[in-house]
Amino acid sequence: MTTNGNAPTLVIIRGNSGSGKSTVAREIRRRYGRGVALIEQDYLRREVLREHGSDSSPTVAPGFITTVSGAALEAGYHVVLEGILHTGQYGTPLRELIAGHPGPSYVFWMDVGFDETLRRHAGRPDLAHVTPEMMRAWYAELDLLGVPGEQVVDETSNVEDTAAMILHDSGLGEAAALSPCPLVCRRCVERREEAAPGGEAGMTGGRPS
Repeated sequence: MTTNGNAPTLVIIRGNSGSGKSTVAREIRRRYGRGVALIEQDYLRREVLREHGSDSSPTVAPGFITTVSGAALEAGYHVVLEGILHTGQYGTPLRELIAGHPGPSYVFWMDVGFDETLRRHAGRPDLAHVTPEMMRAWYAELDLLGVPGEQVVDETSNVEDTAAMILHDSGLGEAAALSPCPLVCRRCVERREEAAPGGEAGMTGGRPS
């Protein structure tokens, strides 16, 4: 991991379907505010590309997703990238993304047992089309990237605690926003001036202070 203080932070949250990675990633972005790019594997692969995932045939999504993440980092955004991101397809592109990023990178694996992922899916009507058989086929136990500092998050950690832990351990919770919005965006500047005591602009992370 590099420690360029002027470079944004890359956070990668991986885990099986139903592990809570998407909920945690969205909570992290909500707490931080503007200045964090939330990049979701499912949205880019399924909605933007409309591509099926496959470990046996060529796919565009792995390179596409890491390229989008790299572009956001180069533009000054802290990046929270989340998804199943199986190492069979995504391992090499993710390691290359981390190696090429001049700022700090943190990787987290949401370690949730198969039975618990089934229980969590049962409470989501929008995923009624996903069968237990499909989830079993997707499930990979401890599919770690094998990069230095990779952390495993136990299934007993709830959303609030996991988001707080990742914000703390990555330093993202105290990291200043580096992207044009909110730094130089006219609307953001006006809101900070309105919110700050005495009309003086202030910024903590991506939120007015």
